[in-house]
Amino acid sequence: MLTEKLWRWPASGRRLAQLVCLTWVTCTQANGIFAFTDDEGVEYLSNVPDDRRYRLIWRDGGEARTPLGRPARGLLALPLVRRPFHAEIHRVSQDTGLDPALLHAVVTVESGYNQAAISPKGARGLMQLMPATARRYGTGNPFDPEENVRAGARYLRDLLALFDNNLELALAAYNAGENAVLRHGRKLPPYAETRRYVPMVVAHYNQLSRQSASN
Repeated sequence: MLTEKLWRWPASGRRLAQLVCLTWVTCTQANGIFAFTDDEGVEYLSNVPDDRRYRLIWRDGGEARTPLGRPARGLLALPLVRRPFHAEIHRVSQDTGLDPALLHAVVTVESGYNQAAISPKGARGLMQLMPATARRYGTGNPFDPEENVRAGARYLRDLLALFDNNLELALAAYNAGENAVLRHGRKLPPYAETRRYVPMVVAHYNQLSRQSASN
């Protein structure tokens, strides 16, 4: 469930294009999410800015804003009800008791809302379930949006219970595995990827929560 990914969709945010690339490289500049829109109106988002057209729209630990302070465009700026798969995520939220804003935040960082996403480690779907996790939570088709989100939400709910509702530890466990958090004394493990991942999800969750509260 690494976060070095490239996502691509129309700038309107109304229809997801097929995932065209996953970039798995180390990049010292990957301190947030970068974006650009090409001549065909397709918006590209990545936390590996390997094209000179990329501009920072969301810094790790911050809100979705451009370098000039203007609000971000595209999918990251959409409210919950206009996000892809919101109906499925809302149903799962009602069934599991997890905040839909939290589920949207995890989906955003994990897969960029690409239901067909597969990582080199084999994580699949919107919430990037490893095959063992999918089996553990009874998911027959990890590429089915609702099945995937339901299994991921149930796993995250169990992690929250395991770590006394400490969101950062639960997210670290979701990213690196619960045993990694337990081995490091119930603290964030010293993995660069996990230490990028957790603040990004929390920042986006806070942003979505503020949007929902203001509506």
